[in-house]
Amino acid sequence: MSEINTNQSFIAGGNAQNQNYALPLTAMTTLFFLWGFITVLNDVLIPRLKDVFDLSYTEAMMIQFCFFSAYFIVSLPAGMLVKRFGYKNGVLSGLIVASIGCLLFYPAVVVHEYWLFLSALFVLAAGITVLQVSANPYVAALGPEKTASSRLNLAQALNSLGTTIGPAVGGFLLFGGAGALAAEAGADAVKVPYLMLAAALLTIAVVFAFLKLPEITAHTEEQDCKVKEHNLLEAPHLVMGVVAIFCYVGAEVAIGSFLVNYFSEGHIAGLAEHEAAKYISYYWGGAMIGRFIGSAALQKVAPSKALLFNTICIVILLAVTILTDGTVAMWSVLAIGLFNSIMFPTIFSIAIEGLGSLTSKGSGWLCLAIVGGAIVPLLQGLFADFVNIQLSFIIPAICYVYIAWYAINVVKLSERWTRKVS
Repeated sequence: MSEINTNQSFIAGGNAQNQNYALPLTAMTTLFFLWGFITVLNDVLIPRLKDVFDLSYTEAMMIQFCFFSAYFIVSLPAGMLVKRFGYKNGVLSGLIVASIGCLLFYPAVVVHEYWLFLSALFVLAAGITVLQVSANPYVAALGPEKTASSRLNLAQALNSLGTTIGPAVGGFLLFGGAGALAAEAGADAVKVPYLMLAAALLTIAVVFAFLKLPEITAHTEEQDCKVKEHNLLEAPHLVMGVVAIFCYVGAEVAIGSFLVNYFSEGHIAGLAEHEAAKYISYYWGGAMIGRFIGSAALQKVAPSKALLFNTICIVILLAVTILTDGTVAMWSVLAIGLFNSIMFPTIFSIAIEGLGSLTSKGSGWLCLAIVGGAIVPLLQGLFADFVNIQLSFIIPAICYVYIAWYAINVVKLSERWTRKVS
C-alpha cells in the first residue's frame, strides 16, 4: 500500500549533516516494512475468516471495509494529534494503538464473534493511519535535506517488500504448511500471527521512546495570493483526482482481496487456500518491481501518458481474466500488480500540481479518498454473491476505465485551473 504524503517541507532541528541518524532511520524503515506487511495480511485473512464463519463474499469484504474506513475517519484527527503533540509522539501513539488492535484478535478468537475481528481490524488500521500521518516527515528529517527524497524512496521500497512477502508468510501462519493443521484450528490460527505483530510493534515503540530524534518544524511557504483567492472545488484536476485515487486504491485492494478465493475456483487453478495464498506475493511483488521501472521511465515520459499506458494494460489484463480460464486467467490478474506500481504517486502528483498554498489541503483530500479501499471491495463482494467471482472483476475494471479517462483529460483540467488563477 502506498504511504500518505503530507506534501509539506520539513527541517530537522540542529545540524542534520553533523549527526548520525542511522539507527533512527533503520527503525523507521522497519516501520514502513511492518505496516506494508500488516495491510496485505488482510488478503490472506479474508479467506480464512470466510471459511471459519461461513461468510458470503459481501460479508467477508467487511474486513477491508472496516480496515480502510479508518483512513477516512482517523486521518484528520490524527493530523490534529500530530500537530498538537509532535511527530515523535504521533509515531509512538500509532504503534501503541496498532499493537492494541493486534492484541484484540485474541479475545476475538476466544469469543468467536466476527464483529470482534472487524473491531480489532479497525483499531489496528487506526494505529497505522496515525503512523502514516507521522512517519514521512520523520524520514525526511533524518539526515541532510538534499538526500530526503532518497530516504523516502528507501522507506517506500521497504513498504513494498512487506507487501510482497506478507502473503507468503501469512499464508503459512494462517493456513499452515500443508493447510490441514490450520483448518482444524479454525479461528485459532489467527491468534499467533497477530500476537507476534503486537510484540513487534510494542518493541519498536520502546525503541522509539528512547531514540533521540530531530525536532521537526514545518516551513512556512510564501502564500500565492491569487491561488489563495480560490477554493479547491474550482480545481477540476484535483477534484477528479480525488475520484481517481478512490478508484485506484479501491480496485487495487479489491483485486488482492479476491485472489485466494479466485485461484481456488476449479476452472481457474483449483488451488488449496494455503497454496493460493503464496501467489498473492506475485501481485504485490510486481508492484515493487514496477516501482523501480516506473521511477526510471517517468524521467522521460509525461506522468499522464505513463498513467494512461499502465491503465490500458490493466483493463486489457482484466478483460483477459474475465473472459478466459485456467493459467491464462490466473497469471493475467497477477500481472496487474506490475502496472499498479506507479499509479498512486502519479495520480497524487498531477492532482496537486499548481495548487500553491492550497497544496497541503489538497493532499488531505486525496488522503481521505483512500477510503476507496473500503467501498470498492464491498461492491465487488456484492457482485460476486449475485453473479460469480470471475465476473465480479468488472467492478475494478470500471474503476480503471475512469482512471484512463482522467489520464486523457488531466492536462486540460490542469490548464483550466492555471488560467483561472493566472
